[in-house]
Amino acid sequence: MAAADPIRNKKQLRQMLDYCLSRGQVRDYALIVLGVHTALRISDLLCLRWSDVYNFELGVFRTHLAVTEKKTRKRKMIALNKHALQALRLYFPQRRGSYIFQSNRHTAAAISRTQAYRIIRAAARAAGITEQISCHSLRKTFGYHAWKSGVSAVLLMDIYNHSNYNVTRRYLGVTQDDLDLAYLEINFM
Repeated sequence: MAAADPIRNKKQLRQMLDYCLSRGQVRDYALIVLGVHTALRISDLLCLRWSDVYNFELGVFRTHLAVTEKKTRKRKMIALNKHALQALRLYFPQRRGSYIFQSNRHTAAAISRTQAYRIIRAAARAAGITEQISCHSLRKTFGYHAWKSGVSAVLLMDIYNHSNYNVTRRYLGVTQDDLDLAYLEINFM
């Protein structure tokens, strides 16, 4: 299996989201938005239920998402930013079950990893993305853009539960162009 790439071009990411909305696929839009804004693995993302993000007693969306990661068994608190909340609010009136990413075929199940892959790949193709895109690309996209905007590699290592910087560096898809830019843009004078 080939390694997944992050979605480096923000315009193409926006085109993916526009593709979903133009086809009336609000669930798929929410999947991509939550994927890139929470950095969750697809296995954790697909298990999310509405009660994880919405307090039905108070009638409000939660500010944080509490998740126990399947792979690491570590408990994690993730702040839901305005983009994630906007996508959830848009999709909330269309909910059909307890899972956020409810299957259209099975009333008591979330979509499968395979279906999530198909959704992400179709949106990426529609946006003209030629890199290797998979479900994991959403998680990597979070890190790549966080790193490009100045988030410390140490914080990203913690978010991803990586044991060393080299794993995180590979994960972020740091290219020679990124390294060149660091040399060319530095100014001490």
